[in-house]
Amino acid sequence: MHPETHLQLQHVRAADLRAEAEAYRTAAGTKGPNGLRARVGWTMVEVGLRLASTPRTAVAAC
Repeated sequence: MHPETHLQLQHVRAADLRAEAEAYRTAAGTKGPNGLRARVGWTMVEVGLRLASTPRTAVAAC
C-alpha cells in the first residue's frame, strides 16, 4: 500500500466524523462548546489549577 493512502483515508474519516457531529448538533439542537456545561467545566479546571499551583505549608503531626 502506498504510504499516502493511509493518510488520505484518515482525512476522509475525520471529515465524515465532523459531518456526523455537526448533523447531530443540528438535529439535537445542542449548543457548541460555549454552553453552560462547558463554561462550568472550564471554571472548575481553572480553580483546580489554582489550588494545585499554590504553595502549601507542611502541617505538623501532633
